[in-house]
Amino acid sequence: MFPLIRKTILTIAVSACLPVIANTTSTLNEIEHNIVTQTELLLPQTLKELEQAVNINSGSMNFTGVKQVGALAKLQLEDVGFKVEWLDGRHFNRAGHIVATHESANPNAPKIVMIGHLDTVFEADDDFQTFTRLSETEASGPGVADMKGGNAIIIAAMRILNKLDLLKDLSIKIVLTGDEESSGEPLTDSKQAIVDAAIWADIALGFENGDNDINTAMAARRGYTGWELAIKAKPAHSSRIFNPEIGYGAIFEAARILDAFREQLSSEENLTFNPGMIVGGTRIDYQKEQSSGTAFGKSNVIAQEVKVIGDLRALSVLQVEQAMAVMQKIVAAKAEHSQAELTFETGYPPMALTKGNLALLAIYDEVSRDLGYNKVVAANPRQAGAADISFAANHVEMALDGLGLMGQGAHTKDEIADLTSLKKNIEKTTILLYRLAQAANVKTNRE
Repeated sequence: MFPLIRKTILTIAVSACLPVIANTTSTLNEIEHNIVTQTELLLPQTLKELEQAVNINSGSMNFTGVKQVGALAKLQLEDVGFKVEWLDGRHFNRAGHIVATHESANPNAPKIVMIGHLDTVFEADDDFQTFTRLSETEASGPGVADMKGGNAIIIAAMRILNKLDLLKDLSIKIVLTGDEESSGEPLTDSKQAIVDAAIWADIALGFENGDNDINTAMAARRGYTGWELAIKAKPAHSSRIFNPEIGYGAIFEAARILDAFREQLSSEENLTFNPGMIVGGTRIDYQKEQSSGTAFGKSNVIAQEVKVIGDLRALSVLQVEQAMAVMQKIVAAKAEHSQAELTFETGYPPMALTKGNLALLAIYDEVSRDLGYNKVVAANPRQAGAADISFAANHVEMALDGLGLMGQGAHTKDEIADLTSLKKNIEKTTILLYRLAQAANVKTNRE
């Protein structure tokens, strides 16, 4: 069902952990209480380092800044004992990635890939540049929640496990990409580090902020596919539009196609498609790298060209394929005297909802409730975008995302982090990892 991976951890989750979930009276053991204590002691340092990372601009195309944030993470993870590599990104036109590895001497230790990213959407010339403490519970800053806060949770969890001599029971790879917000090309090269780590791993954990609801985690994520619609039609004086020998022009043909997309596909569950940009007229110039375009046209001239740029998001590969087929059929039913071409680009694959993902969510939910926090349920996949974990999900037995720092206003100058979620999610992550290691040891002893 899931090729190229070990098959042990799903069995561990079901046989060793899930029966405990039914016991709502379960409490933390002594080691887990120590994890809570260490989290409290580590919190000031974690907050200080989060501020330091946020204050380094690391827009995806600011390669120097991305490398500086990577260098900071490298020092922090090497201090815990990880072997850390910087993977140069020149061959996919981005700064690069951090890959940090700790391998347990125990051959039965669960193998876990933890995924974050170094880059933000705020480039070096943006005026939103600094961490600001708004109150005891909130802070603003570029990427504070998406997702430098998530990286801080990963690093804090590693420090606590190391401090309590628990890291020895886990094999962990941490992949912090430098291009999550603007992926390098080709995508196969850009995301290879995640795929390689996932093939090695049993479990994938993502530390994006998900839907920014601490009561949920992402057991599924929709994939992302870009599309481009190019239309050419017969130009003429506007007085001749609709004549059989002239036709409707490129803009009317674009309107027909887009409205047919809406009519035929908008009711599909978990499927969305968005025409995010349209340029049309007598002459057009679309600049893909700048996501911009210009057009020349007059009201008394029938438009000759249109280009539409959009995205398609779905919860399964089958849903993507079916939507593409419908869209191509609509485009093929072209109006007289027009030509239209619809092309799709390789994007983020879906992270499907699986039994393994739900089993991992159940363990995470139990951890949250044992800590006295909220119940954690599966988030609606329509409430969050695509993420790097999707490149790992098909190679592991279990995957879960949305474990990072909660907040609001991501990708805007109103980005604010909920600092109360920092302590909670460090605790939950650390205890989750500890319990996965313990479950593996229990199963090994039984065998």
